[in-house]
Amino acid sequence: MNAGKTLFAQIMEFVPWTSFSRIVHRYRGNAGVRTLSCAEQFRVMAFAQLTWRESLRDIEASLSANATKLYAMGFRSPVKRSTLADANESRDWRIWADLAAVLIRRARKLYADQALAVDLDNAVYALDSSTIDLCLSLFSWAPFRSTKAAIKLHTLLDLRGSIPAFIHISDGKLHDVNVLDMLSVEAGAFYVMDRGYLDYARLYRLHQGGAFFVTRAKSNFNARRVYSAPCDRTSGVICDQRVVLGGFYAARDYPEHLRRIRFKDPDSGKTLVFLTNNTTLPALTICALYKQRWQVELFFKWIKQHLRIKRFLGTSENAVKTQIWCAVATYVLIAIVKKELHLDASLYSCLQILSVSVLEKTQISCALQLDRYTTASEDAANQLNLFDF
Repeated sequence: MNAGKTLFAQIMEFVPWTSFSRIVHRYRGNAGVRTLSCAEQFRVMAFAQLTWRESLRDIEASLSANATKLYAMGFRSPVKRSTLADANESRDWRIWADLAAVLIRRARKLYADQALAVDLDNAVYALDSSTIDLCLSLFSWAPFRSTKAAIKLHTLLDLRGSIPAFIHISDGKLHDVNVLDMLSVEAGAFYVMDRGYLDYARLYRLHQGGAFFVTRAKSNFNARRVYSAPCDRTSGVICDQRVVLGGFYAARDYPEHLRRIRFKDPDSGKTLVFLTNNTTLPALTICALYKQRWQVELFFKWIKQHLRIKRFLGTSENAVKTQIWCAVATYVLIAIVKKELHLDASLYSCLQILSVSVLEKTQISCALQLDRYTTASEDAANQLNLFDF
């Protein structure tokens, strides 16, 4: 079926083009377009991600060097850097955000049966943000500090498969806790987050929505103990208590009991205090859930290393968001390819192979064989096992 097709063409067959056409029509993405349709624009941006192109000139030169293969890749004519720059500046970034959302929904279904490190049937999400520094003189629309611009990538990570269930891109000034107002609460799900999201009114909204949260208490946490459950201190759990919040505003914002667990980490020796509204899980399971929050930190480290989002192809807000969403869509697409073709290679290995062979004409399932292109052990040890199951 794929005889004579490049790896790139085979990957593009996994894009839901019918859904994409509806998205483009919704935002009039191809209105008045004579060259470089939205579909071609995504192919160019995906090619740039997969082959690690760093600039518009770099993209143009790489495609020109493979001019005889452009038609097979889905391009009607050679792509000029000025045309790509104009498209990134002018076409609504929501086209790519909606495409990424379609791919994310598909990927989450594929990875829904993945086991968690914690024995739970519930959905478990980790919420965090990462800051990408920018030059204030070029990116004045993204203020952060007096001498620096920045954007924040707010991500709700589904820990089953490490799939981003929600992404919001903001300027650097938006406080993390405000993102809780943007989430659609899923009843029965666990939301794991650090102390930056400790806002009792917003946590109470999660509680009222039937969801559970796990977070850490701040150093000035004020509460009155109501009940202490028996606990085995040899396990590291120092106390497992039900508490009511002290202070007028805290008690008003969260009027019900909270569960406080004090835990001494045997590895670091640090004592951590966790807060949750779940009263049924064992204390050690709550502690293990919070430990899984580290996966979202690894996710940010991973995407900064492997997504082309450190150097941007344009300076406007639309161009930056277009590049980020195209990058997210491309990598989720590779995760879908990996799962649907039952490939054993890690996503990292797949991307390494594709970066040097994306224009080769070979069967994709043969090209992405496990460990044929194993990197140095030190490199592999530092990679997030994203979609690596």
